[in-house]
Formats: sequence, structure tokens, C-alpha cells
Amino acid sequence: MRYLPLTPEDRAQMLGVIGAADVDALFADVPKAARAEKPFDLPHHAGELAVERELSALAAMNRPAGSGPFFCGAGAYRHHVPASVDHLIQRSEFLTSYTPYQPEIAQGTLQVLFEFQTQVAALTGLEVANASMYDGSTACAEAVMMSQRVTRREKAILSGGLHPHYAATTQTIAHAEGMEIVRLPAAVDAEDAVIAALDGATACVVVQTPNVFGVATDVTKIAEAAHAAGALLIVVTTEAVSFGLLKSPGEMGADIAVAEGQSIGNALNYGGPYVGLFAAREKLVRQMPGRLCGETVDADGRRGFVLTLSTREQHIRREKATSNICTNSGLCALAFSIHLSLLGEVGLRRLARINHGRALELKAALEGVAGVEVLTQRFFNEIAVRVPGDAAKLVEACLAQGVVAGVPYARLDPHAGMDDVLLLAATETTTTEDIAALAAALSKGIG
Repeated sequence: MRYLPLTPEDRAQMLGVIGAADVDALFADVPKAARAEKPFDLPHHAGELAVERELSALAAMNRPAGSGPFFCGAGAYRHHVPASVDHLIQRSEFLTSYTPYQPEIAQGTLQVLFEFQTQVAALTGLEVANASMYDGSTACAEAVMMSQRVTRREKAILSGGLHPHYAATTQTIAHAEGMEIVRLPAAVDAEDAVIAALDGATACVVVQTPNVFGVATDVTKIAEAAHAAGALLIVVTTEAVSFGLLKSPGEMGADIAVAEGQSIGNALNYGGPYVGLFAAREKLVRQMPGRLCGETVDADGRRGFVLTLSTREQHIRREKATSNICTNSGLCALAFSIHLSLLGEVGLRRLARINHGRALELKAALEGVAGVEVLTQRFFNEIAVRVPGDAAKLVEACLAQGVVAGVPYARLDPHAGMDDVLLLAATETTTTEDIAALAAALSKGIG
């Protein structure tokens, strides 16, 4: 059998080599009280056909995002990914490659990562980008750790508009590093509070734009205030398509930009895997986490690629590493690069405009629903609204009508006291008919 290749004779031979009389002898050191005397209360094994039927029945309980009106965002967005992206990343030389431990013979992988870095640097408006991070939230945490190394300070201020999952991830990792994390209360438009919280002990401030409530903000004033206090500005973006329409973090004065790249080239995938984007000012390059691929020429003058900076623990001593996260999401980064290459600058800007146009249409429809208060006025493709009563119950009522009406904010942050706030996103996959169905479902659910 494919998964159980050993015969009874094979097992007997193995036991003989190690001097065990039988399989039970292998567990002689396990106290008898800790051993199970009867089978666990679990289903017995089944044949392949029966297992397929069972798993198919379980899968059928899911509702695919594309099966009807769908308005979920909150950090993971449904976009159209061209079929060519999936076709190309499944080529064996891409699908099976991972970390180039012998980089000099992994020219194809290195070039892919070099092109990815170039794209990320262009999108974020910063000079250097690394060869991808695990996802957006861990990239955010890595940026905070980097600010500690750069400034020699121990405090980070997290905006109340930062996605709660990003804040929680940062708090978890920063706690292990002994950093103080000041997480400001959740607020739809939260950036003035960030400036007020700055002091001389601050290593960095972390702001998100568009933020978790969809609010798009020019953070130039925050950058100026942070720099005046000797702190770094970290800008987080969870919707990468917004780079095609809004000012880049670099233009607004960010020292470090991190983002979730899922929106470009990567489907929702039930929550992962995704790909983190990370870029910074050139003067900070030696404190960046992960790896950087560079372009060079060989002894004969031919173009080639190298690992220019490898500062994670797989390459150097653990205590010298700038990052201990050992996954670079290479295949997802490749999907990102292929999709972005297919779009080009003109295509990305057009896609961004379409997304914003859909959101304008969504806002107009929401304003026409009695009882709904639109909270987001400056936005890209996501909007927060206040609804009567419990937003989670309203989402369930809309789901019964075949409409996935967004994400209740309380699902992301149960303790914020915003049980009546609902987050809704519209992308190029959203139709006018979808928006009309949403408005009707919300009206019925509220009524």
C-alpha cells in the first residue's frame, strides 16, 4: 500500500534489530495507567470511496465566495485571478522550489524573488524590499521588532484603526522581545490619537491605511510627528490593490511599509496561505528581516542573481538573526508577481479605479437602507456601517437570503464595544445586482 508500505515481516525484522520482542515492548516505559485499554471513541477506518463521500459532504457545507453576493473584506479580499497565474505557478520548477540554500545554482528562483522585490519597492514607494514574508500580520510584527533594533527604544504605539489580528500578532511576538505595546482604542478615524500618544520613548507608531474600517488617510502629518519624536513610522496596508490609486507609504513619509499581498494573484484560499510584503528606507536595510536578492554579473559579465543579505536564522547564528520566521511564501510571491506583471501599471490603476467605483455604488445603496449609518467617508473599496442591534445576527439573517453581508467588527475584536458595526467590501467581482441584493437583504433583516 502507498501509505502503509511495511509488511509484518518488515516489522519483525526491525524489532529484531532493536532487540524488542514485539510492538508493545516499544512502549514499556509508558506507565500502564497512561495507556488506552480500549479504542478511542472515533470512527473506524473506511475505504477510499466512503472517505471521499464523507469529505465531499463536509465540503458541501461550505459556501464558496463566488456562489452569490459576497461582501467580506476585513483583510482578505475576493478578486479575479487570471487562469494563467495558476497555470504558471504549477510548473514543476516553481511548484517544488523553496529556499535557495545553494543560491548560486538557483538562478530562476532568485530572479523571481528579485522581480518580486522590485515590484514591492515600486508599489510602496520605498527603496528596498525583501524576498517576502509569511503574511501581512507577521510582517507587521517584524517591522515593530525592527524599529526596536533601529531606535534602541522599547515602546510601540498601535493605531486604533489597525486590524485587530495584526495588533494581536504584534503583541504576541513583541511580548517575547520585552517590548511595550500601547494599543489605542478602536476608532473609525483614529490617527489624531496616534500623534497625541507619541513621546520620547516611542520606537515606532503603526498606522493602517486604508484602515480596518476602510478609512483612507494621508499619514504625512503622523510621519512628521513621529520623526520629530525620533520614532519610525510603519504603514500597514491589507488591500494591496489600493496601491494603484492611493499615495504610496513612501510618499507619505513611512520608514517601513508592510502589507498583505493576497489581493494580487492569490485567491481567498480559506484564509491562507498568503504573502507578506515588506519594504523600508535604504538606510535601514541591514536591520530588515528575512532575505534580499540582488542582481550582479558573473566572471564573464553575464547577468546573474545572488542572495545579497540573508539575516534569518537559517543562514546565520540564531542570536544574530533579524527574523526567526522561516517561511517566505515563495509560491504565493510568484503568483503575486505574475498577476502584477500581467496587469502592469496601467492595469493596476484601472483595477483600483474599478474597485473604488464599486465601493461608491455600495455606499450609495447602503445610505438608502433605513437604519443603516455609513461611518466611512474616505475609502478605497471597504466601508464600515452601524446597524440596529447585533451586526452578527444581521449577517446571519442576510445569509439566509443568500447574501454574505460582510464581517461584523466584533468578530475581529469582541471587546471593543462595537457589536453594531459591520464591515463591507466591494471589488471588481461585485456586480450591481449583488449590491441590490445586499440592500434588499439588509432592509428585510433590519425590518
